Amino acid sequence: MAEVILKNIKKVYPYVSGEKKKRKKGGEPEKKTNLQITDEGVVAVQKFSLDIADKEFIVLVGPSGCGKSTTLRMVAGLEEISDGELYIDGKLVNDVAPKDRDIAMVFQNYALYPHMTVYDNMAFSLKLKHMPKAEIDRKVREAAEILDITQYLDRKPKALSGGQRQRVAIGRAIVRAPKVMLMDEPLSNLDAKLRNQMRAEIIKLREHINTTFIYVTHDQTEAMTLGDRIVIMRDGYIQQIGTPQEVFNHPANLFVAGFIGMPVMNLFDAKLIREGQHYFVELDGHRVHLSEEKCARLAAKNVESQDVTLGVRPEHIDLAEDGVSARIDVSEMMGSSVHLHLSAGDRDMIVIVPTVDMQGLPHMGDTVCFSFKGNVAHVFSKEDDKNLEF
Repeated sequence: MAEVILKNIKKVYPYVSGEKKKRKKGGEPEKKTNLQITDEGVVAVQKFSLDIADKEFIVLVGPSGCGKSTTLRMVAGLEEISDGELYIDGKLVNDVAPKDRDIAMVFQNYALYPHMTVYDNMAFSLKLKHMPKAEIDRKVREAAEILDITQYLDRKPKALSGGQRQRVAIGRAIVRAPKVMLMDEPLSNLDAKLRNQMRAEIIKLREHINTTFIYVTHDQTEAMTLGDRIVIMRDGYIQQIGTPQEVFNHPANLFVAGFIGMPVMNLFDAKLIREGQHYFVELDGHRVHLSEEKCARLAAKNVESQDVTLGVRPEHIDLAEDGVSARIDVSEMMGSSVHLHLSAGDRDMIVIVPTVDMQGLPHMGDTVCFSFKGNVAHVFSKEDDKNLEF
């Protein structure tokens, strides 16, 4: 029901009284626990700019301490914005109180009132607005029906499981019909099975309520399955913004390549070779011609032959009669596929092989050869870790 625009948002936590400002020799800011320390204080978020469309589902993802929850809390009004501008539904809200931003937030720890029933927890914010009782009852029961918690309306939170409590917390948020729904790692306290179920519930929820979602997680599976677009963060900076498919197929740098995808992308020291408008990657004497699309992008940037970091995802590597030689260290049967942990020279890597493609399962200690196609190879600069195609 509203677009959200963040323009060059910055968050600095000032030094407390008497705190010593630490700086490196030469005046460069010190790095500590992923945060930059400057004369102003500790910088948690830097130059964060993002346009979120009406009813879009945006996921902020990254490792602990990257600034994603701080960014969400600035949107909510729970953290003061040090610099930059925040617009919700076209209105500048930097100095608007949280209660007047028409947002709702779902927290990691549920934050339910233990002495109230599920019904009263969900109805509480509506009662504060002095909404008619009949209207409150309709909204609460509609939300309970959507979330399949109607049978729990008379219970108190202590009588519910973790997944049921999180449904109540979500229900309490959606009864308000907010312009923006903020979710701060809402599934992290649940076990794996419940997380899968709740992800499906959140996907269904989108079909029933017309609101803009901003969702924070450190779990890339949640990011890939829920988000229309993903914002990948590191050390307070945005690393890449794109659809799940874009960040998976076209990682902007080595950090994104290693963060998105499970198991993680295999990385090798290799050579990029240019011959006219054609490009090849060479790994241990094995040469692979890059796809026409990749060659065109590299040629447009006039990339020359150089040493590179080559990235290939485990599912894109093929066992072959000819290719790079490697030894099997560990073989993990995963049901529909086998995860092979290989040693190729001084490099460790993983290959995913569907069991239907295997005539006979290789064993630990066996020597195999592997190769890959040119359309799945990613080449990263040795200087700045950026993808040379973009």
